[in-house]
Amino acid sequence: MSAQSRTLYLDYHATTPVDSRVLEEMLPYFMQAWGNAASKDHRYGAAAKTIVEESREEIAGLIGARTAEIVFTSGATESNNLALVGVARANAPERGHIITSAIEHPAVLDPLIELGAEGLEVTVLPVDSVGRVAPEDVANAIRPDTLLVSVMAANNEVGTLEPLDEIGDITRSAGVLLHTDATQALGYVDIDVRELGVDLLSGSAHKLYGPKGAGFLFVSGRDPRVKLSPLLRGGDHEAGRRSGTLNVPGIVGLAAAMRWAATLRDSECSRLRELTEYMFSQFESEVGDVRRNGDAGDRLPNNLNVGFRGVRAKSLVVSLPDLAFSTGSACSTAKAEPSHVLKALGLSDEEVRESVRFGLGRSTTRDDVDYAVNRIAQVVARIRSAKRGVA
Repeated sequence: MSAQSRTLYLDYHATTPVDSRVLEEMLPYFMQAWGNAASKDHRYGAAAKTIVEESREEIAGLIGARTAEIVFTSGATESNNLALVGVARANAPERGHIITSAIEHPAVLDPLIELGAEGLEVTVLPVDSVGRVAPEDVANAIRPDTLLVSVMAANNEVGTLEPLDEIGDITRSAGVLLHTDATQALGYVDIDVRELGVDLLSGSAHKLYGPKGAGFLFVSGRDPRVKLSPLLRGGDHEAGRRSGTLNVPGIVGLAAAMRWAATLRDSECSRLRELTEYMFSQFESEVGDVRRNGDAGDRLPNNLNVGFRGVRAKSLVVSLPDLAFSTGSACSTAKAEPSHVLKALGLSDEEVRESVRFGLGRSTTRDDVDYAVNRIAQVVARIRSAKRGVA
């Protein structure tokens, strides 16, 4: 394939293609076993109900939960909303304080803004220069009326892993609930909700080579049993926690995607970590004047967020239509707003505007990385040369 016709996807944090093995498991539930899982009085509904419950059991086992603690949703955005708004409304007005971090996904921050307008008080904790929340800051922010702490497992822009186990120790001791948006971490980090002390956990299939429109929320049923007010009403599905006809093929795909991610995790994480480090070293040698954002070590293995000094990220993305990468989170870029994550890390406005995110995936090869670095080096050199000419 010629350089002009080749295209390369490097935005695996935004979404992933459905794995062919996952799709194969999903297909029968579109046209053969296509019943409604709530219509369990006949064979079509019973078959759907059976596979849903088998999938629920499998997902629960993969994160150390009990089967009844898994609530199926349309994805992590709904799961985050259900966790935050559902818990807040179920426990109001006795406890009206929630703690979160400055680098959370908009699917966490926006519901908290809404709750703030309803009278809830929200404390937003800062992060350090690599994007990590200090456990001691969490401890110091907890008050007698604190209901919940929400800290993501891994950041979707810079890949930094958060100290959930330490935060979990703090929240357990204080009798405060802990929610984590684990959307980016699932498949790359070993997640056990009991060991982490997590009471609510959000996940989504489409970040794991599964289908879009399928996700789940873990809701602890013991130590403590989390009280949750549903957002969607009209059918009393999911034990009254989330009404709506279940997406049976999507749920099957979610379970399959999580299973394959767990099976491949060790080898794939090792391969991707090596690839991202190679990519960064090539940027240093072939492009130069490059800055890495986020933690260099304790991070998602497939994440590389960098800034090329003197080069606007938007100009770089537009100049390279053969490469799919981003200037930040898909949700933030959809709003055309500067990254709140990079600002929270202490980057200047100019450094934020220079930063791009690469997300490597299962199909990414070293040849792909070499191609991407070569193309980026050409464009960066041209932009820098033009700026020097103007100067």
